[in-house]
Amino acid sequence: MLNEEKVKLMTKMAAYEDKEGKKFLTIGSFFRGDYISFQVIKSLIAATLAYAILFGMYIFYDFEVFMQDIYKMDLLEFGKKVLLYYFIFVVFYGLLSYVIYSIRYSKAKKSLKKYFFRLKQLSSMQDIESRK
Repeated sequence: MLNEEKVKLMTKMAAYEDKEGKKFLTIGSFFRGDYISFQVIKSLIAATLAYAILFGMYIFYDFEVFMQDIYKMDLLEFGKKVLLYYFIFVVFYGLLSYVIYSIRYSKAKKSLKKYFFRLKQLSSMQDIESRK
């Protein structure tokens, strides 16, 4: 005999597992600090690559003028300015990544808490049925 409440619960759980459950289950397998630090490190690497591409585009945009002015400019000051902008860009991107991934982790944990509660409900329903 099929229990209608049990079928509804199993349908909800299957839909969850197909949609957001896959992503949340992988997030939930990490400790909070490990997940956030790994994602922030990946973001910092991506920010470094993005900054290098943007800097290259800036230089190549007006390459002729840059090459004419390279002998007139203070290269040490130019290098300091580039590194300062890089540092500001990476710190901003890292902080933004930390906030975003902290929110994602807390959403995943909250969602997984509901999922595991439903799983316990299903298990208790099966225990009750098996005793009958």
